[in-house]
Amino acid sequence: MKTYSLDQVQDKLIGKIGTPERDKFEYDLQMDLIGKAIKQTRQERNMTQEELGKLIGVQKAQISRLESNTSNATIDTLIKVFAALKASVRLQIELPNLNVSIGQ
Repeated sequence: MKTYSLDQVQDKLIGKIGTPERDKFEYDLQMDLIGKAIKQTRQERNMTQEELGKLIGVQKAQISRLESNTSNATIDTLIKVFAALKASVRLQIELPNLNVSIGQ
């Protein structure tokens, strides 16, 4: 029986690093993790979706959507959410020959 490394399986099922398929998968995964972080932090703060929504000026439904899929959220909205949750926010952008970090 042949064995495969995790990298080999990911390359086969998702696509090799740098391909559009792999980039989309990794982007969707990151957005999912951000949504889960919002939900987990909100729950740790004993807040309802409605309470968090009121703090940032949106309806409960938008908080629900953020927690399940942040891919349509603006950076401004995400920063407002994490600020309302009193969470530290750090944004890092990496481009060829440029690395920018923004912290709150």
